[in-house]
Amino acid sequence: MDRIKEIHIYQYDLPVVGPSYRMALSHLTKLDTTLVKIVCESGVTGFGEVCPLGDTYQPAHPSGARAALQLLAPHLIGMNPLHSQTINSKMDLALSGHAYAKAAIDIALWDLKGKIFGVSLSDLLGGAVVDHVPSYYAISTDTPDNVAKIVQEKQGQGYPRLQLKVGGRDIEEDIAVARKAFEVRKPGVKIVLDANRSLSSRDAIFLSNACRDLNFTLEQPCNTYEEIKSLKGRLNHPIFVDESATGIDMVCRSIHDDVANGFGMKITRVGGLSNMIAIRDICRGFNRPMTCEDSWGGDIIAAACVHMGATIAPKLLEGVWVADNYIDGNYDEENPISAGSHIKVPTGLGLGINPDTSKWTAFACID
Repeated sequence: MDRIKEIHIYQYDLPVVGPSYRMALSHLTKLDTTLVKIVCESGVTGFGEVCPLGDTYQPAHPSGARAALQLLAPHLIGMNPLHSQTINSKMDLALSGHAYAKAAIDIALWDLKGKIFGVSLSDLLGGAVVDHVPSYYAISTDTPDNVAKIVQEKQGQGYPRLQLKVGGRDIEEDIAVARKAFEVRKPGVKIVLDANRSLSSRDAIFLSNACRDLNFTLEQPCNTYEEIKSLKGRLNHPIFVDESATGIDMVCRSIHDDVANGFGMKITRVGGLSNMIAIRDICRGFNRPMTCEDSWGGDIIAAACVHMGATIAPKLLEGVWVADNYIDGNYDEENPISAGSHIKVPTGLGLGINPDTSKWTAFACID
């Protein structure tokens, strides 16, 4: 029986292409990503990744991921890589919380499983229902005219869904952005206004009332779940819960409270693919649409998002977002995950990614 022999931890800076990526609470010029390679006694390897969106997006930060992984790894040496649930339980006993760091291990284990059984990750997750998943394009905070130009450009490229970043400024500017975007939007293109926790409940109501004639979705308008819950029945637009959907429990609560009309789901935020399977199936059971994405990251996290997205019923998949449009370079130049309006599902074993680890900086090796 194959056992985990080594766990390698790496660091890599993902440069942001062009100007800084602007959100309500941060401006980013590069992302610090953490990568994991699990090596089995047979020599089979699996890769995982976690890339927090800076230090202020959520309670997760890059150096914290590496410190947590360095603490967890010794507990996993000698374990059966196929027993992902047992390994997840072992990690929870070794370290409370830090689901984002544990997610990198979980993703690597699923990559290993695919290679051991000779199948793709989407096969393991239940089977892909499409060979290309719809994507969406996120437009960072900008002026109404600039946003409108990007809306025209991206819908011309076939993107079925566009996300406009709002918040962090006078609410009148966000209203102007929404109205300008809808002046050029083509019928059928979905528009989402994503505030990334930055609006007060008052401004969320103001924005929704001022744009009651525009059919957009408002994503994570306020900082806390309780603030979002207080908006129930007071808005003219459906709400997607994103940053507050921190795990299976909060997804269930959001549905039970009838607060979330859908979800922006990030794999590493909820602890990895193992938990995303449950969330996917809960959303299917309650007919709630969802995205499948992550905060940022390179080809490894992108492949995980695409494979998982390919197993979601098309009527419930709002889109798969990957960072390829915004970062420079790929880990696997021969089989990159290339962003576009629709993204091809990798066909190789496991994640279908064979990264060039020489690009990464070695942080630790545990054996």
